[in-house]
Amino acid sequence: MGRNIKWVYLIVLSLIWGSSFILIKKGLVGLTPMQLGAIRIIFTGTFLFIIGFKRVKEIRNKEWKGIILTGLLGTFFPAFLFAFAETEIDSSIASILNSLVPLNTIIIGFLIFKMKSSKRQVMGVFVGLIGTIMLIMNGATLNPNQNYLYASLVIIATFMYAASTNIIKQHLQHVKALTIAVGNFVVIMIPAIIVLISTGFFKEETLTNEHLKPALLYMLLLSLFGTAVAKVLFNKLVQVSTPVFAVSVTYLMPIVAVFWGVLDGERFGFWQGFATIIILIGVYLAHKKKG
Repeated sequence: MGRNIKWVYLIVLSLIWGSSFILIKKGLVGLTPMQLGAIRIIFTGTFLFIIGFKRVKEIRNKEWKGIILTGLLGTFFPAFLFAFAETEIDSSIASILNSLVPLNTIIIGFLIFKMKSSKRQVMGVFVGLIGTIMLIMNGATLNPNQNYLYASLVIIATFMYAASTNIIKQHLQHVKALTIAVGNFVVIMIPAIIVLISTGFFKEETLTNEHLKPALLYMLLLSLFGTAVAKVLFNKLVQVSTPVFAVSVTYLMPIVAVFWGVLDGERFGFWQGFATIIILIGVYLAHKKKG
């Protein structure tokens, strides 16, 4: 069982994270993108504060700059960008574009943090870029009623995730994952509450909307499982396997997301599937160990 437990963690994580995109789509039925992003942050922050608020004391003054940046880039802005993107593009496409995070981590690491890249990594980035262009072009053809310019919002979010990952690697490597997460939400919780209030969420017409309760339930599931539970599972996965094996969750998430999307009536063509495989080959090349 000990040898197989890493596969259990990997599959459960893939199911949880792969399902997050359809939950965003369902949540948008009863919430505006701004409301959805804010509520997602507030729910997740509440869960994290319950289990680890005392961790804030562990953060030293010199670490707060990194905590603030990773909070904004790794959680705050992407929560809204994904919500706005999914008002126009399918949840399955958003999930596939999310797979660009490992490639963008290499690009940001090279451009900003002067980290060296191998020929294989550079090739992986180019292959991933070709796949991305194919995916967006084919998606725009298959779904002419959707505005595929909104795909750029997901791509911007993946660069933000990548920057956040590099900041953690460079400046917060010694800080525990839960401590970083709690610190992030200390920073972004109040701005999220201000955003929510400014959207008119507490007005009677919003609170009496019949779609509000299901939307809040979807956000509760996304916040509890997609962030709080998944974070613990991912840390466990890294401990019982290797970072390279843990990152392979990237390859399985789109499969789960596409399954949910097709089940929900989203159109997904052969060439989009082909483009997805090219993107994942790019991610594989960029992160494959030598030898």
